[in-house]
Amino acid sequence: MFRERLAQDAVRIQEQFDLVLSALDDIEVTRAMAYATQGGKRLRGFLVLESARLHGVDEAQAIWPAASIEALHAYSLVHDDLPCMDDDDLRRGRPTVHVKWDQGTAVLAGDALQALAFELCAHPNAGNAEIRAEMALTLAKASGAQGMVLGQALDIAAESAAEPLSLEAITRLQAGKTGALIEWSACAGARLVQADPEPLRQYARALGLAFQITDDILDVEGDAEKAGKRLQKDADAGKATFVSLLGLEAAKTRATDLVDQACTALEGYGSKAETLKDAARFVIARDS
Repeated sequence: MFRERLAQDAVRIQEQFDLVLSALDDIEVTRAMAYATQGGKRLRGFLVLESARLHGVDEAQAIWPAASIEALHAYSLVHDDLPCMDDDDLRRGRPTVHVKWDQGTAVLAGDALQALAFELCAHPNAGNAEIRAEMALTLAKASGAQGMVLGQALDIAAESAAEPLSLEAITRLQAGKTGALIEWSACAGARLVQADPEPLRQYARALGLAFQITDDILDVEGDAEKAGKRLQKDADAGKATFVSLLGLEAAKTRATDLVDQACTALEGYGSKAETLKDAARFVIARDS
């Protein structure tokens, strides 16, 4: 059920992007935006849509924040791939935006995708004014200097630190860099009906950390062709990871424990949460 729903949601989100982006001028930067929003697992968008289904929210409403978080995630990848950041030439098995176009176009495409994320989140079809304001406010916090950007800044600082980061420091870094957007996505369904998001927040925090630990494991054991990107960058740079600090087997055990915690957080929803539980199990079973 989960894999089918993930695939169906990915198609639905792509359709939404096609609709929204087709209304823009056909110029290089909008072509780069469209390129950057293609492919990927769409896990964050899925979490929005599935948490919305959990709360009885119609897809016609939930698709707007689902596309919003995927636009914001795409912007983060475009900028993260730039030479001044991670300097990657491959993303999702294709040339990165700055390689296919140029750095200026990549910067502008990322900027435009970030703005588009908030435009989609605040769309009139996404809910009443109070709901849209709350969604936009929480997305700003999750994506900025209290969330994703904070995590990225800590990651950059770690590259020139005198000593490798501790386990506590890496956990804090990844709670921002990866976890903040996953948390926002999972909590979206509750916020769309102004319900308590706390169970979904607990689920997402465990899920997000398990996701990053699995990324570190795949960076060691993974297949670059399946991953669609260059692997072992952190090891080559001498950066501390969950694997380097815990060891490979202990990292796998920690990820499994976190998935158990994520599933436990959803017990109050009963059988309606089975697909979200399957999503947590998928996070540590994936090969890319």
